[in-house]
Amino acid sequence: MIRHVRNFGRLVRTAWVLSRYDALFALDAGEPPAPVKAARSIAKLRQKFGSSSAKGSEGDRLAAALTELGPSYIKLGQFLATRPDVIDPALARDLAKLQDRLPPFETATARQIIADEFDTPADTIFQNMGDAVAAASIAQVHKATVPAADGGTQPVAVKVLRPDVEKRFAADLEAFFWAARLIDRMVPSARRLKPVDVVQTLADSVALEMDLRLEAAAMSEMEERTRGDAGFRTPSIDWERTSKRVMTLEWIDGIPIADIKALEAAGLDLKEVAANVINSFLTHAVREGYFHADMHPGNLFVEADGTPAGTLVAVDYGIMGRLSAKESRFLAEILFGFVMRDYRRVAEVHFEAGYVPESKSVDAFAQALRAIGEPLFDREAHEISMARLLGQLFEVTDQFDMETRPELIMLQKTMVVVEGVARDLDPQFNMWVTSEPVLRQWLESKVGPEGRLQDAVKGAERMGRLMSDLPDLLETAERAARSIAGPDGTGAVEGLKLHPDTARAIADAQAKQERPNRIALWVGAAALVVIAVTTLL
Repeated sequence: MIRHVRNFGRLVRTAWVLSRYDALFALDAGEPPAPVKAARSIAKLRQKFGSSSAKGSEGDRLAAALTELGPSYIKLGQFLATRPDVIDPALARDLAKLQDRLPPFETATARQIIADEFDTPADTIFQNMGDAVAAASIAQVHKATVPAADGGTQPVAVKVLRPDVEKRFAADLEAFFWAARLIDRMVPSARRLKPVDVVQTLADSVALEMDLRLEAAAMSEMEERTRGDAGFRTPSIDWERTSKRVMTLEWIDGIPIADIKALEAAGLDLKEVAANVINSFLTHAVREGYFHADMHPGNLFVEADGTPAGTLVAVDYGIMGRLSAKESRFLAEILFGFVMRDYRRVAEVHFEAGYVPESKSVDAFAQALRAIGEPLFDREAHEISMARLLGQLFEVTDQFDMETRPELIMLQKTMVVVEGVARDLDPQFNMWVTSEPVLRQWLESKVGPEGRLQDAVKGAERMGRLMSDLPDLLETAERAARSIAGPDGTGAVEGLKLHPDTARAIADAQAKQERPNRIALWVGAAALVVIAVTTLL
């Protein structure tokens, strides 16, 4: 009972703040359950007689309200920005701009957290540690120095979790789950949105961000995958000074990408910088299947290195996106298909990937895709949004019984943000022209002769592994056959019958399998490679 009262109180506070920003629409869910109705009614009294802080669009007002409600609500808003299948797509686009800039906590508290984590005074681990230079909902960043290999010192960024952040998020998540279960039970029309599952996904995401070692691992993986790439790099991690609540990484002296005047003063070409942002993101998504999923301007810096675009440096790897090889190819082919206006091929890719049931018509689906693509080509280049195209694509695929793909929705959300960054740098930015070479080159490497040969070799390797396991499989089958064979040779044990001919065949295969089977299967694997090479030639 006490828990229900506590959670209802949190719901009333939420509605109260939403009302101040004229954002009570966020609590609309068809016919709401009684507690939501009550909370909304109380808040409307405040809206009627109190002052208002309402400014901007619905999304802007909701973002402002969530910021006032605190860290957990900011994360909820950022998460909902990735789910246009749950909320209105236009609202999702507005929430994608939501950034969690909060007042920092005391530096003395950060020092104590560091000391507790490493069981050593903070001044012993870091020198010249100043006040926070950036503060977000989960952690804040300080600049400090550490000994360098050459005997001097080097600057580092020290990220420290907020004190008691786990408890605060746990309390708010409890309220989120309470409200989600209430809606699930009492609002049948909202069940298709799976509110409890949505909150659970948010809880899982936040849990990962609460352990800075996992963010460090994500950053390390991205650095490994992109090492040697021109125009992009990832800060290096200081693992010796990293723990669950503290992460230490290379200090970045780059120019914030939102500082247009500083970029121009450094001699950088804004058009080239914009193109590099898009190309880096698409390369990571389609080539690596691994991308930074929170590329808002506050997480992007540019280092002037003598090239027109400079080097893009991304920080804050708390939210990452992953795509399988199939999904990466799917993404590249559909985008390239739209670039080339080949709607039939885009439709075929959906069916080949198994995203649209075979019972549907490829031609009808291609026609629906044409309805999305053709209007785009009647507009100016800067008016064409690839992210919006993906959003419309997901809406159409819903009509063809294509299930929501969370990983693709996260990719779309990231593309919305990245595209916005590029347009801020270059209002006339043409994402289609910029992305075409990246997509074409990747597809040629995967679908062309080189890619087909690589696929054949991988198939041969898999067959080789299967061959090496075959003797063990046959031996296991022989033991099973002997264990179930009855005294009369019929193989009857507790109603299970194995025909004598089957048992003898297994035994004969086991006796002969060692060398002949290996040779035969390896010959088969080699034949696949030969066939593939012959096809290519």
